[in-house]
Amino acid sequence: MDKKNYTIRVRDLVLGDGIPKICVPLTGRNRQELAEQIEQVRECPHDLVEWRADYYEGERQEILQELSRIREALGKDTPIIFTFRTKEEGGEREITPEEYRKLNLAAGAEGKADLIDLEYNRGEKMIREMIQGVKEKGTMALCSYHNFKSTPQAEKMVKIMEKMQQLGADVVKLAVMPESSRDVLALMEASLEMSENKGKCPFITMSMAKAGVITRLAGALTGSAVTFAAAAQASAPGQVSAWKMPEILEIMQ
Repeated sequence: MDKKNYTIRVRDLVLGDGIPKICVPLTGRNRQELAEQIEQVRECPHDLVEWRADYYEGERQEILQELSRIREALGKDTPIIFTFRTKEEGGEREITPEEYRKLNLAAGAEGKADLIDLEYNRGEKMIREMIQGVKEKGTMALCSYHNFKSTPQAEKMVKIMEKMQQLGADVVKLAVMPESSRDVLALMEASLEMSENKGKCPFITMSMAKAGVITRLAGALTGSAVTFAAAAQASAPGQVSAWKMPEILEIMQ
């Protein structure tokens, strides 16, 4: 069956159509590090930028102020994903569930980021409310599922992505850790099922670490809309250099 194209427009970028788009993370711990990374991003191939705000050493108001500075530095054309990944989700910092809720809703209300990444593992009730709250502010919601220990069966991964769609996400993301080559194939099988039959919005899938690198390159085959690549510091295991990514994606296409 042919892949279906469910697309959204983020500024002037269309997600879910054509070659997977390249997203580069910002992981600076302070303003100076972020400024240096932004200069590197400007020089390397990219379509959108993810700010991993959990790396930043500041509280909510400082984070929101820095988000405004990042928007100004990147200009009006570059889509930005705002992500605060807590330690229990594979990120850098611990914050309370209430502070997590307030921070993401505030980031959505700022209007500087285009997508707010919300972790599915926080529970359906909370995520449904947060997705609704972010979208009411005019910002898109990216709902993500991370498993840094293993890879569920393909059928379960499809059900997780379907549920994230049902909760109202504009984009869904699923990242899992492979323990074998079959786990990598299971992730690709789940991606194809979403692309051919179950998808109702753009999705992003990846199998992490060295074993799963092929999944970051094969979005043209599996339907994954975005691939994450490193300009400087990688934000997840298995990220390929952003400098190499365009040529690889063209070959895979």
